[in-house]
Order: sequence, then C-alpha cells, then structure tokens
Amino acid sequence: MEKLLMHYDIGETITGFLFIKSVTKGIASNGSAFLTLMLQDKSGEMDAKLWSITKKEEDTYMAGKVVKVQGDIHEFKGRKQLKLSKIRLAGPNDGINPEDFVETAPLSKETMMEQVQTYIFEMKNSNIQRITRHLLSKYREEFMEYPAATKNHHEFVSGLAYHVVSMLHLAKAIATLYPSLNKDLLYAGIILHDLGKVIELSGPMATTYTVKGNLLGHISIMVTEIGKAAEELDIDSEEVLVLQHIVLSHHGKAEWGSPKPPLIREAEVIHYIDNLDAKINMLDRALEHVKPGEYTERVFALENRSFYKPTF
Repeated sequence: MEKLLMHYDIGETITGFLFIKSVTKGIASNGSAFLTLMLQDKSGEMDAKLWSITKKEEDTYMAGKVVKVQGDIHEFKGRKQLKLSKIRLAGPNDGINPEDFVETAPLSKETMMEQVQTYIFEMKNSNIQRITRHLLSKYREEFMEYPAATKNHHEFVSGLAYHVVSMLHLAKAIATLYPSLNKDLLYAGIILHDLGKVIELSGPMATTYTVKGNLLGHISIMVTEIGKAAEELDIDSEEVLVLQHIVLSHHGKAEWGSPKPPLIREAEVIHYIDNLDAKINMLDRALEHVKPGEYTERVFALENRSFYKPTF
C-alpha cells in the first residue's frame, strides 16, 4: 500500500502525486515572489513553498490541480512542511483522478442522510419540523457534499453532514441527561446552524469563500433562509424567531462571529455541542498522525497547542 502524506516522518523524502487544496502568493525578503501550496491526500494536508516563481509557474500551479512532487519533510514552527525539489502537473497519461486525493467523511452519504432524517422524524412541533425539512430538501445535495469549513475542523468532503450527525448524537445523549431540554429545538438548530455554508463556500473540493460568503457569512445567510422558508410555508410563529436566534448565536460571542450571544437555553447547549465536536475532530485528526509518546503538530485553532498522545 502506498505511503500517505501525513505518515511521513521528519527527514524522510516523498515522491508522488498530491492535490493542491489552496495556493497563496507571497513576496520574500529579497523581493521575489513565491507560492505557498497546501498539498493534500486522503491522510491530510501539508504546506510547501515554491520559491522564486515565474508568471508561468503562478498560472500553472492552481488550486484543484494534481501535481507530482519530490521533496523532503521538514519541521517549521512545530508543523511538518514539505521542502520541494521537483514539481510538475499530473498529465493525462498519469491516470490521476483528483477525487482520489481528497479526505472524505468516515460515513457514507446515504447513512448520514438516513440518520439526519430520523432526527427530523422525531420532531413533534410541526412548524419546526416543516421548516427544517423544507431547507434540508432545498439544499440536500450541497449539504451532503460540502465541508463544514475551509480549515481547522471538518474541512473535508461531506464534512458538513458528518459534523451535523455527530452533533445530533451528542444532543440526544445530553437531552437524556437533561430532559427539560426541547429536543425539537436542539435537533432543528443543529441541522440548520451551518447550512448557510452551502452558500458561503464554493464547493466540496479546493474550497474557497464565495462573494456572498465573504460579504454576508453563513450565519446571516441562514437567518434569511429561515425567514424565506417560513414565508413560503405560511408559518408566522415564535418558532421562526427562536430558530433564527439559535443560528445567530451558535458561535457564542461577538468576537467568535455571533451577532448575538445565546439567550435561549437550547441555543446555549448547541453552542457548546458545536464547539466540542469541532475541537474533538481537530484533536482526533492531529493525534492520528503521531505515535504514542509523541506530541502532535501545533493546532492553531486550539491556541496553537501541541497535544501529547499517551502511551497507554
């Protein structure tokens, strides 16, 4: 079996095909242009620098392309980095499919959709159920394909659906411990909280932010979508307002991107569930690439900490 990118250790040399997830242009201290390529396969991603680039190279190595590379694995600021010695675009004779290089959710799309629909079926409030079902049906295909983010957590194909399914399972367990919680609000809020990302983001591969995503953001987008759904379904009730509040507040604080802090019990719980699932996903994926007794690379979204993997 071919060795995957994130399974290489510091000092090893890699030769093989990788997918360009993103490209950033920079200017070195000597005034020459360079590219930072975020390269990936199914095991994860690693950045590489292409120094002193020409205009032709800038136009050649673009996000969404597959390249054959050779280089050494180095460490830079606590993270692995690929030092390139050779790079070229994959050609038609290489028999390469870009989809073979992208990370995907560990569950099938069919399984995840069945699980989400089971939670919708359990809803007892008809207004909440109808709005949730309407919006999921409207964006079903994108919901099943898109990542939950461009970086940090669930940034892989079908990551959005996987994030939602994991949160739903957490919510069900928490509601068992705290039966006073409104499960309809929990389930609907979780399904809808990030659904605006199917408009905010460009697609499942080489994902970037759309114009609407940059100017409005997924929170504002989904608040509007909930209002439109309520109008189309002729629903004029407090449930609409509460669902919009859950979406507005799920990041928890203004400095984290929420226009409002949680002011409803279920909104507070969803914020913590969202935060927990995102952090566990980041930790699991970082720890997967280290041996017991070692530390992970620094995880930027977790205060740039390196986490230790116990030997037992």
